Amino acid sequence: MAEPRGLAGTSVVVIGGAGFIGSHLVDRIVDEGPARLTVVDNLFLGREEYLSAARRRFADLRFVHHDATDLEAMDAILRDAAADVVFNLAVVPLPASLERPRWSVEQNLRLALVPCELQRLGRFRTLIHFSSSEAYGSAAYVPMDEAHPAVPSTPYAASKLAGDQVVLSYWHTFGTDAAIIRPFNNFGPRQNAGSYAGIIPIVVDRATRGEPIEIFGDGEQTRDFVFVRDTADAAIGVHASPATRGRVVNVASGREVSVNELVALMLDLLGSDARVEHVAPRPGDVRRHLASIDLARELIGYEPRTSLRDGMAETIAWYLGR
Repeated sequence: MAEPRGLAGTSVVVIGGAGFIGSHLVDRIVDEGPARLTVVDNLFLGREEYLSAARRRFADLRFVHHDATDLEAMDAILRDAAADVVFNLAVVPLPASLERPRWSVEQNLRLALVPCELQRLGRFRTLIHFSSSEAYGSAAYVPMDEAHPAVPSTPYAASKLAGDQVVLSYWHTFGTDAAIIRPFNNFGPRQNAGSYAGIIPIVVDRATRGEPIEIFGDGEQTRDFVFVRDTADAAIGVHASPATRGRVVNVASGREVSVNELVALMLDLLGSDARVEHVAPRPGDVRRHLASIDLARELIGYEPRTSLRDGMAETIAWYLGR
């Protein structure tokens, strides 16, 4: 078996590294002691300020404001970085695909294809690609392992699944050194609170304004929420383990929480008595998600370390601090 690989002394490029998960991954990569670290982000969702903590510890961190769907530009960026490892987190999010489906699908597919093609051309050694649990669709059985049927229910989910298949096809055909992380619902500080915000920042915002909390449908739909730093740790582990190559690896908490339970926890932590209102279901909303993390345990020794309550308390404190 191939020896584990670390990031010490390597040149690492993080595409989408100024975003929510990406910026936490950048923080975690700094811990590994890379020789060079480059972040590429078009700031569609990300913010350069999210890299401030990493910059304080890695003064030579380079930020490139660019669209990662541009093959020629990405070629130049990777050549200039003398890249060894690429973590690809660039994405157009699910809500955008409900408003601009064709554009979202085209963008997400190209965001997966460009690094695959540049890896095939020898521009870097290893690709760690970020997928989404939405690729599975609603649970046919639980816990959902990596063999679970993929029945995407939104254009976003379909585009993420298509991107995964592109990565795997390049691995099969060209022998690229690639692995896929399939995270379930991440939460934590820096989660986008603007356009296309998720439920957590929306609840914090509405509760602090004294506005009613809107829940799509009956609120009994479930999710598997994983704290963002646990996902960043898992990404480092996936890179280090040769056994992950050519595979999809779930990253989650292995715990199931309904949206109603999540909102109740948040209101409790906020000390809020905000009214909860149920509105029409969101198109394509998955009904149930609960991950199996057995493969991640086997391949990288993964264990989620942050409880939902503790992680949520930290997340809420971050939003309130802003």
